[in-house]
Amino acid sequence: MTSLPQHTERKLGLVIDLDTCVGCQACVVNCKEWNTGGYGDPLSDQDPYGASPTGSWLNRVHSYEVTPPDAPAQIVHFPRSCLHCEDAPCVTVCPTGASYKRQEDGIVLVNEDWCIGCGLCAWSCPYGAREMDADAGVMKKCTLCVDRIYNENLPEIDREPACVRSCPSKARHFGDFSDPESEVSLLVLARGGMDLMPEQGTKPVNKYLPPRPKQKPDVSCSTREAPKADGILGWLDAALEKLG
Repeated sequence: MTSLPQHTERKLGLVIDLDTCVGCQACVVNCKEWNTGGYGDPLSDQDPYGASPTGSWLNRVHSYEVTPPDAPAQIVHFPRSCLHCEDAPCVTVCPTGASYKRQEDGIVLVNEDWCIGCGLCAWSCPYGAREMDADAGVMKKCTLCVDRIYNENLPEIDREPACVRSCPSKARHFGDFSDPESEVSLLVLARGGMDLMPEQGTKPVNKYLPPRPKQKPDVSCSTREAPKADGILGWLDAALEKLG
């Protein structure tokens, strides 16, 4: 089985703001587009225009209606992808070493040349973040766009994951959690960033910022009468009242 590094020099990951995510799916589409032409084999689709289309997606957004006890109902859009866990069970169950966690930045990757498609990593991941590509026969997962973030041929502004770069509401943030002064670390501190399913003990690097509480609308009716219109508008109001 594959071993995890004792420590990583950096902890690269994402902060996802559930308060500002609007569920537009831009991150999903851009992730698919970039990873189909970038790192590893293309993300395949099966019967994309048929009755039962399937395919490999490394990032998905689910939408839920939530009704808190003391607040109005609201829609929460929940993006889901690999969390690049510190104690990643998908790595330790891999029989070939294809799944591994990089010591230099903590990113969890799959060496597709070594992957035998056994599916053990998918079974061990409590977040459902791995997908078997039906055409390539290998496991796929979020790479944090490792081929973008270190690509010196790209403008510096583009050296971030495709999902972050394309988010119109700035709900996704990328950075180094080992740096307490980084944007992601400060966001987690200020907004109470949360682990997903902490009871699993995987120590996910990615964090979620909870939705801010919503206020109930004031539905009390005002008893104040509307001001009477003068001139032609007053005449029109009176005429409409007689017709009504």
